[in-house]
Amino acid sequence: MGFLELFILAVGLSMDAFAVSVCKGLAMKKCSLKSAMLCGVWFGGFQALMPFIGYLLGYRFRSYITAVDHWIAFVLLLVIGVNMIREAFGKEEEANADMDVKTMFLMAVATSIDALAVGITFAFLPDTNILAAVLFIGCVTFLLSTAGAKIGHAFGAKYRSGAECAGGVILILLGIKILLEHLGVFG
Repeated sequence: MGFLELFILAVGLSMDAFAVSVCKGLAMKKCSLKSAMLCGVWFGGFQALMPFIGYLLGYRFRSYITAVDHWIAFVLLLVIGVNMIREAFGKEEEANADMDVKTMFLMAVATSIDALAVGITFAFLPDTNILAAVLFIGCVTFLLSTAGAKIGHAFGAKYRSGAECAGGVILILLGIKILLEHLGVFG
């Protein structure tokens, strides 16, 4: 996976966290840089941790399913992407300004489940530097989540569904690309 693909994947994965950060910022009476960065640390940390865990799980069972790994990657990314698009058009959740450990932990886990599945696909991709990939995904998510909290505080939840929908489309397109590469459509 090249740098551009990894960047696109990182942005796609971070859209849930970005959307939740926008909602956090919207609900805050005052959004300090410290509060915005706290969102970034929680979401970025879990977006880095979950694909690493997924990679370890996928790597453990890789020898059993290498014949269908491209289909697994395609289906996982397709399901995650479709789910993100569905959520983008679903019921709006009420904004919550709580930044306590329990709330942030649950939200960080919820927004990074898709990253766990992507981590499983990393185990099947050749020449994946998992540490570089997860650190990059975590940093991109940190930056977007921090910005999301500040943007949400300034502009409101206007762009939440658009961000989630865009993230879903990106993941679906990456899944299709992986499948087509394996089938020999791309070089």
